[in-house]
Amino acid sequence: MASIISEGKTTNEAIENGLKQLNVSKKDVTIKIIEEEKRSFFSILAPKVVKVELTIKEEKNKKIQNKIDHHEEIKLSEEDFYKAKENISKFIEKFISKLNEDIKYDIKLNNGIVEVRINGKNAGFLIGYRGETLYAMQNLLTAIANKGIEARVILRLDIENYKCKREKTLEDLARRTADTVIKTGKTITLEPMQAYERKIIHNALQDNKKISSDSIGVEPRRRVVISLIK
Repeated sequence: MASIISEGKTTNEAIENGLKQLNVSKKDVTIKIIEEEKRSFFSILAPKVVKVELTIKEEKNKKIQNKIDHHEEIKLSEEDFYKAKENISKFIEKFISKLNEDIKYDIKLNNGIVEVRINGKNAGFLIGYRGETLYAMQNLLTAIANKGIEARVILRLDIENYKCKREKTLEDLARRTADTVIKTGKTITLEPMQAYERKIIHNALQDNKKISSDSIGVEPRRRVVISLIK
């Protein structure tokens, strides 16, 4: 996640909350105060809320994405993994206890990545439209997993095998779109996608010598543009 909006009672608190979520230091981000709700005479008892937007600087973001995408320099000790697993389990157990659903989960360490899988008869509602709820939950679990751990925990969440199914759908979309671009010669811009999904599109088209794929825009409205190579 290259950019987030964080809240706090003060500007410093909002910034610190955001830095914890991104798991980076202050020097690695640009900060923009986007909203400050001040107490008026009629709302003197209402808490003050400050919202800030934290954006990871391009150089730092590239390093993070390279580690995530290529599993570079990811070192998570067994001790850190079990601590992260304990953090995640406590949250999920409390979370599912509030639901009247038969939901199961599994947590594994795979090639330096903490993988969390959630399954259940009615667990699909946790996916949301185009995975929006799933990715929001993944970000939350990542922050929880990193609590009290010095090493950076990379976490991937999947629910009801959604990501595997979505990957096939995106690969098919990439090929169909490429065929259309080649036939018509017109550039096509896809809908906004998560970084993980854009990477699937780029990978599916990397061997096609007739077209190019690039990402444009700013998160969370970043899109893939597929065009003919002239």
